[in-house]
Amino acid sequence: MLAAAVNPLALVGGTIHAVPADEPIRDGAILVRDGEIAAVGRRASIAFPERAQILDCSGCTIAAGFWNSHVHFFERKWADAAAIPAAELERQLRDTFTRFGFTSVFDLSSAWTNTRRIRERIESGEVAGPRIRSTGEGLVPPGAVPSDQVLGILGVMPTPLPEIAEASQAPAGARKLLDAGVDGIKLFASTPRGAPLVEGAIEAAAREAHRAGKPVFVHPNSGADVLVALRAGVDVIAHTTPRSGPWDDAILAAMARSRAALTPTLALWRHFLRHDRISTQDNVVGTAVAQLRAWIGAGGTVLFGTDLGAVDPDPGDEYALMAQAGMSFRDILASLTTAPAERFGESARLGRIAPGLQADLVVLDGDPSTDLRALADVRYTLRSGQVVYVASA
Repeated sequence: MLAAAVNPLALVGGTIHAVPADEPIRDGAILVRDGEIAAVGRRASIAFPERAQILDCSGCTIAAGFWNSHVHFFERKWADAAAIPAAELERQLRDTFTRFGFTSVFDLSSAWTNTRRIRERIESGEVAGPRIRSTGEGLVPPGAVPSDQVLGILGVMPTPLPEIAEASQAPAGARKLLDAGVDGIKLFASTPRGAPLVEGAIEAAAREAHRAGKPVFVHPNSGADVLVALRAGVDVIAHTTPRSGPWDDAILAAMARSRAALTPTLALWRHFLRHDRISTQDNVVGTAVAQLRAWIGAGGTVLFGTDLGAVDPDPGDEYALMAQAGMSFRDILASLTTAPAERFGESARLGRIAPGLQADLVVLDGDPSTDLRALADVRYTLRSGQVVYVASA
């Protein structure tokens, strides 16, 4: 269960990256009170109440809580969420999310009723876990969902997805999900076999979601899918598309006009190709890295996302591949903090370390500005001032 809130709590002695673009605060301190950040600065500049609990963060790096903006709750381990014993559910949430510093996640297609129940159990305080946003079930072309047998082999629970056969069905499909309380809409632009959504479906669904103030995500399988999605006004492209080769000027120009963001999911491709020759893996992953490099070179926004549920939880390989694409430590940190908070309308309370914001914090062993592997080496994760993960000694 959630660790009891300590009031007040002080994180002392670490190097604080309050905002990725700013210089860090060395030998810093953060005072947390009532789940919010009360003060942040050099240790010597902050007076700590006598009753404050001290977390010694000497030698550590402190950042705002991380976001994973592309996850799924469709694995069998999340099925029948209401019946999973609290201790077991909390362990799964810890091993999947909070141990890696993720305090906010965006689920991009799962059984909404089930995912909502996981969120309810977290928000009630029954179990510790991240803030969950979800699109619920993704909208798909006809025949896109694999058979139950294939889903079983993949470890995925059977989940009927709304099929869109005509563009006129897209607004109703989106509206049904929005009325059920989802936080965004996800569309699959095509199937892996290439059958696309009908022309106009993405744009129609996007208009409906945007009327409700919700973001729209698109899963593409090709550069052509990316271009269609960008021209339809989507907010987030949910993958790179290495099988379709380099992203051309038309895609990059459409991105610049739409200001859409990208979750690159670079490590996903090596995972999918793990049974293939190393040369094949290197070629495909290299193309995905080049697509990300082109995206950021054209001024595109990047949101950290791994397609968690389809890949292992450890994000270390994703960080390394993002660096190969030319992203600096500060760029990657922004993709984990400020960029998603801004994209999803949460920058007034999340994504930075500043007085008045929620105390969602991650304490890292080491210095990720010199060794990116430290981004996955978490000592503490805090959500709203509560310690939800502590590394074992």
